[in-house]
Amino acid sequence: MLMQQQRQQIVDYGLKMVRSGLTTGSGGNLSILSPADQLIAISPSGIDYHEITAADVVVVDRSGQTVEGERKASSELGFHLALYAAREEITAVVHTHSVYATTIACMHWEIPAVHYLVAFSGDKVPLAPYATFGSEQLAENIITTIGAYNAVLLANHGLVAVGKDMENGFNVAEEIELVARIYYQTKSLGQPVLVDAEEMQRVADKFGSYGQQD
Repeated sequence: MLMQQQRQQIVDYGLKMVRSGLTTGSGGNLSILSPADQLIAISPSGIDYHEITAADVVVVDRSGQTVEGERKASSELGFHLALYAAREEITAVVHTHSVYATTIACMHWEIPAVHYLVAFSGDKVPLAPYATFGSEQLAENIITTIGAYNAVLLANHGLVAVGKDMENGFNVAEEIELVARIYYQTKSLGQPVLVDAEEMQRVADKFGSYGQQD
């Protein structure tokens, strides 16, 4: 089986995505790029995460052609391919329908630096304009908006997070959902006081050496 380890990761993180409350049913999608052979493992379309096996995960090439797998690839394959083409450091994409991030996206707001953990994305989480799911326009909107950020809100839709690996991409999605909840709650109380740009730069610098280093 091609990309067996990565396909199992898609299964494992799909379940983790549901259990963490970042999506429901078969919502959202995940993919992993293997730089060694330039193949991509991506979750199948419309199958509940509790039912997906490694064999259900589809392997495609950089053009989106199926290389291995009997299932239909995620309907959002287009923007996964576009992200890998735009940013060579990305090897994992996580798309969620997490409640608070999606709520903010439905308000057509960005998430500003309400909490220093927004640095998982950058100095904010930008908002991509609405486009129909699975469309070329949505892929274009995501690429135009995300720039060098690690997360982007999709208007009236959800969140996309990217990372150097699946663990990193999932952590971005999870932390940004926390920040989205904090932003929602502070907006409910009044006007939140934001972390200034100078401090956000210090945080970004410290993030570079945070945790266990190789």
